[in-house]
Amino acid sequence: MSKFEVQTIKGMLPAMVTSFDKDENFDEKGQIEVVDFLLNHGSDGLYITGSTGETFLMETSERKRVTEVVCERVNHKKPVIAHIGAIGTKVSIDLAKHASSCGVDAISAVPPFYWKFNENEIFNYYKDICEAVDIPMIVYNIPLAGTMGYPLIKRLAEIENIKGIKYTASTHHEITRIKQEIGSDFMIYSGVDEMAVSGLMSGADGIIGSFYNIIPELFKDIYIAVKEDRLLDAKKYQDQANRIIMYVLDHGFVSTMKRAL
Repeated sequence: MSKFEVQTIKGMLPAMVTSFDKDENFDEKGQIEVVDFLLNHGSDGLYITGSTGETFLMETSERKRVTEVVCERVNHKKPVIAHIGAIGTKVSIDLAKHASSCGVDAISAVPPFYWKFNENEIFNYYKDICEAVDIPMIVYNIPLAGTMGYPLIKRLAEIENIKGIKYTASTHHEITRIKQEIGSDFMIYSGVDEMAVSGLMSGADGIIGSFYNIIPELFKDIYIAVKEDRLLDAKKYQDQANRIIMYVLDHGFVSTMKRAL
């Protein structure tokens, strides 16, 4: 049973890495250590089994076990958003039902990808998932899966359980438009780590990102500085974060973050 209303899920939420052992098996002890580290360093919630969590390299059973381990460890102290997206609706619904039974506070999903699905197919994918579970859905807009335009986002917002969007694109003027035209209660989470300040200034309620795994304090400082209108401080923190991000990207994304952890 979820504890947090979706409109209260704000702030800095790491898109958490998934821990594996040297044989590529899910490492429960390692995952608990990551959860504890992030909660002890200012995280306002966790976004799990997403792109950074290497979800598309895992079997469905592994994705479920990650959700179980994280939810048990967090124990409703902070909100948990579980990504349940897959190419097929059947898999996504199965993962959504399981995540709901674990007590996550919201689910999230990329649109179906690989084949070029049309807008009606994408709409029906989300509609079918939302009709299968009674839990808030956060749509995941990311270029890797095919960025959705504003008209489709507005149409998706009409589905009852869709309560927000993880906006991992650089077109931040659309964040302002979403807030203005769809409504202030439609939650927006800026997902481009290098542009956290821009996303927040454009109206995002929170930030969800990969590099929060290794530098959560910097991104918490960014969030607080923007909310307190200390924009020069926010820019300074963003510049510091970006130097670290550029270094990591030059040496391998998820693997280097794991080495840092």
